Amino acid sequence: MSQKPQGTALSNCPGCEEPLEPGDLFCGACGYDLSAVPAAPQDHPTIALNVPAESGTEAGAAEVRFDRRDTSDEPAEPGGPAGSGGSAGSGAPGESGDFELAAPAPPAAAPASAPDPRTPAAEPLAATPPAGTRVCVACRAGSVDTDGYCENCGHAQPRERDHMEQELGSVAAVSDRGLRHHRNEDSFAVSTTALPDGSWAVVAIVCDGVSSASRPDEASAAAASAANEALLESLPRGIHPQQAMHEAILAAAEAVNALAQEPGRAMEHERHRHQNAPACTLVGSVVADGLLVVGWVGDSRVYWVPDDRANPPARLTEDDSWAAQMVAAGLMNEAEAYADERAHAITGWLGADAYELEPHTASFKPDRSGLVVVCTDGLWNYAESAAEMAAAVPADAHQRPLHGAQVLVGHALDGGGHDNVTVALLPFAVEPQGAGSACGTP
Repeated sequence: MSQKPQGTALSNCPGCEEPLEPGDLFCGACGYDLSAVPAAPQDHPTIALNVPAESGTEAGAAEVRFDRRDTSDEPAEPGGPAGSGGSAGSGAPGESGDFELAAPAPPAAAPASAPDPRTPAAEPLAATPPAGTRVCVACRAGSVDTDGYCENCGHAQPRERDHMEQELGSVAAVSDRGLRHHRNEDSFAVSTTALPDGSWAVVAIVCDGVSSASRPDEASAAAASAANEALLESLPRGIHPQQAMHEAILAAAEAVNALAQEPGRAMEHERHRHQNAPACTLVGSVVADGLLVVGWVGDSRVYWVPDDRANPPARLTEDDSWAAQMVAAGLMNEAEAYADERAHAITGWLGADAYELEPHTASFKPDRSGLVVVCTDGLWNYAESAAEMAAAVPADAHQRPLHGAQVLVGHALDGGGHDNVTVALLPFAVEPQGAGSACGTP
């Protein structure tokens, strides 16, 4: 997710040679900052350090190699390399069954001599990290620094937000880092609460951090949490769900704006990047009292997928994006607009530098059961139309929402996983009332 088209002339990462995609701000494999690419270093071949040969031995050569490959998503192999717990034998003497009366005197000790400089000294075992220190999953010996990298072998560590899942009653959500980004800048919140009449409301909020802004992961987390808390406070008081959604978006905007006043901890790959205000998009849905309410700012979306696939699905939101503006103005058709490199430049977001906050809300009263799909563009880029999204949703997703969300995230990863992927599913159950549209305004 970016506020404006970003580009790079590089085809491969200078740090790890991983292929880059147009618009990458940093390497998805090693996190290399592509906005501050240094001059290409001169080529220095590996120099062999020859050791004078001794009798019965051959000259050796030492070579130092740095592995920049990101193995945060790979399981650690059992055993680990040297330094992960192996130790030399203790050499404890054995017991003797005979007692010798006249043992010969030991020979006189030879004069002490300086160590042979040609003999390499044994390397000390890696120190065990202090108790409570996070230990590297790759080498199992080094401690992990505040940026999430091992101080011993340099490997990036899995982060808690790399993959998140939550199921709460009839609502479920899954978020994944994807295959190209070095961290997950999406966030979500799902919850349920009782209404004054005793019925239940189900809430799902999904936020997508703007990558071209600073601290996008903090922005999305703050927005999702603030919007969810606002809804849990207002819905039990009898506030209409659509009004409650509007107020929740305003609360989320205030939470993101507040981040601009707080000193943030710049990650290693961000230290040379322009520090602008944290920003994110937001999309949410509330199912309550027979209503389906949606609210959004940005280009994350809500889809409606009927349980009976003979009925048409629908997209319930309109993007705040360059492409959507071109289509609305009649300057391009949808296919032309979304094929343009500027298509995903957003025109609305939450953040202190937003032009003008315009929360969008809408209320629907479906006349048949279906599934509400709330997602970031990391998913809908691989299932853009309502028909494509419906085809990707498993037929039993209304009965198994967590499994359905997992399948949809897998669909995005199988398609390339070029962005963070987050989706929440809310089943909407109503008694059949005959033929009609899949959803309509009250």
